[in-house]
Amino acid sequence: MNTAKLKIKRALISVSDKRGIEEFAKILRKRDVEILSTGGTAEYLRRNNIEVVDVSDYTGFPEIMDGRIKTINPKIEGGILGLRDKHSDEATQHGIKWIDLVVCNLYPFSKTISNPESSFEDALENIDIGGPTMIRSAAKNIDWCTVVVDTNDYSLIIKELETKNSISYDLRRDLSAKAFGHCAKYDSIIFNYLNDRMLPEDLTLSFEKYYDLRYGENPHQRAAAYKLPNIPDQSILTAEILQGKQLSYNNFMDADAALACLREFESPTSVIVKHANPCGVSTGNDISIAFERAFNADAKSAFGGIIALNQTCTEGVAELVSKIFMEIIIAPAYEDSAINILKNKKNLRVLKIGEIQNRKKIPEYRFLNGGLLVQENDTNKLDPNDLEIVTSTQPSSKQVDDMLFAWKVLKHVKSNAITTVKNNTTVGIGAGQVSRVDAVEIAVNKSGENIEGSVLASDAFFPFRDSIDLISNTGIKAVIQPGGSIRDQEVTEACNEHGIAMVFTGQRCFKH
Repeated sequence: MNTAKLKIKRALISVSDKRGIEEFAKILRKRDVEILSTGGTAEYLRRNNIEVVDVSDYTGFPEIMDGRIKTINPKIEGGILGLRDKHSDEATQHGIKWIDLVVCNLYPFSKTISNPESSFEDALENIDIGGPTMIRSAAKNIDWCTVVVDTNDYSLIIKELETKNSISYDLRRDLSAKAFGHCAKYDSIIFNYLNDRMLPEDLTLSFEKYYDLRYGENPHQRAAAYKLPNIPDQSILTAEILQGKQLSYNNFMDADAALACLREFESPTSVIVKHANPCGVSTGNDISIAFERAFNADAKSAFGGIIALNQTCTEGVAELVSKIFMEIIIAPAYEDSAINILKNKKNLRVLKIGEIQNRKKIPEYRFLNGGLLVQENDTNKLDPNDLEIVTSTQPSSKQVDDMLFAWKVLKHVKSNAITTVKNNTTVGIGAGQVSRVDAVEIAVNKSGENIEGSVLASDAFFPFRDSIDLISNTGIKAVIQPGGSIRDQEVTEACNEHGIAMVFTGQRCFKH
């Protein structure tokens, strides 16, 4: 291994992202570094009065096939990969000059596929071949070569040249690791674009740091937020922060849960989340009514929670929010008057998410210690035709409407989960219990006086009739549940005894 400091006599520059390259190249030339360059980069540097040698002039081979073949040449790869203490005679024999610095970033594949107007052919044309070859060659040969893939790292090279007149092994090694990561990320984006399987045999994911967090779930845990280079669906990571500090770890978790639940609804809807569970959800004739109902569904739990709206935050909503303590408000947009009111709550984070989109069926990832679980996200929807009425008491159309609303909310409540709903508003939510009857009891207690005339929804079947007996005198008049228990008949008979309508969905909606 050669761990000595290395001088830079010759650099190869081929960049798609040209930010900062003019200044960097000028500094290299002032230090008498010869610059080899290709096509567009060479033209750019010349326009800025920087002397460069065209790669095609050096190799004696022109760029061909519409630029597809430029740097894949023994004089380029040999100049990067050769071991100076071992291959010198061979390099001289073949006219190969050593390349001490490779500055390269890749074709904008990610940007191309993010453009809805780009075609599959456009995507393929923006898969870089020569760039990754040069980068990987330089990253491998850290004994004798330095590689730079990030425009932010030009300053590191400049600092070492100015202070040491050479590049240290430690910096070469750090930049090598970054270069391999850059190529891995690039390849993973291509793989995921071309792959059309939800559950492929091999799975490659790459994330880029969004920002460092102050801490994780607890102050003693370090944390950072990362995002996919091409986020495939609407995400809290794409929201614009109009006011307030950056989101914390727990803020991200809660805001993500609020947005996921909100996207189940198209009518004016407000969702309030606390500790990753909805505590109040309501649909109304306008967004102010929806918010007020959602908050009052469980005002005690809503304190310090997350508000999500699927319509523009109005002055009326802002007035209501200004009177309570909440961590975050998320909305597609905000009236100017609403922003002016919310400015008075300096600690409130105000997020603009854009038009709320229907949820897409995409992979959902859960990391384990040493592995990963992948599943389709739950985008299933119920309609009245999906419901099987199993009791002698028939549910009314209003009860069916409330049942379907309850089911949309239930999908976003941690199991075991129970919700009670009346007039398209949650009145009680029992979340995350190890016993279903305990979840029922919590939801009933949360419902209070509003329980009369409500419907109850369960995310999985009732294993016994005890939950039905528990609600028999509460005023709950209809139940929606998946069915499928060996005691379904017993549970159905309990509903018939108490005059409660019950429907089966034939599907459950666990959320762990």
